[in-house]
Amino acid sequence: MGIDPGTNLMGYGLIRIVDKKPQILVSGVLDLKKISDPYIKLQKIFQRTLQVIDEYKPDELAIESQFFGKNVQSMLKLGRAQGVAISAALHRNIPIFEYAPKKIKLAITGTGLASKEQLATVLQRFFNLKEFPQNLDETDAIAIAMCHFFQANAITSASKPKSWADFVKKNPDRVK
Repeated sequence: MGIDPGTNLMGYGLIRIVDKKPQILVSGVLDLKKISDPYIKLQKIFQRTLQVIDEYKPDELAIESQFFGKNVQSMLKLGRAQGVAISAALHRNIPIFEYAPKKIKLAITGTGLASKEQLATVLQRFFNLKEFPQNLDETDAIAIAMCHFFQANAITSASKPKSWADFVKKNPDRVK
């Protein structure tokens, strides 16, 4: 499960792996713009995160880590949103993984300087979808989940094969 935290919009995306290939299970956005009370926003983030976790039972949660910006108040609000989403996952004993925005962009597009629109375009092509979520917070959440998939797969793949023959034996579908 990937989460793009925010106090106005929180994107979430879940992928499932079928035959070692990721598929989008569900994605969406929690729109909190009409709520003025910052503590009610945090409550809604916690509740929605738990609701998605309870419905889809993800194995892990990947979340975008905070980045250092010029506006300290924005950073504090984002940190609270991130903390509440993490707390909801921890409440269900789900392991947490954090990724920096540049690492997410690099994993998906090959460059850490890609725009949100470029990220969405690459994901749309990757999943070969005609229709793709238009909300960039939602596509960011899918990107976060995919970044985690790529990272976990790279770590697992790198540690398993001991030779080329071992790799071929363990990955016959990847070698032709």
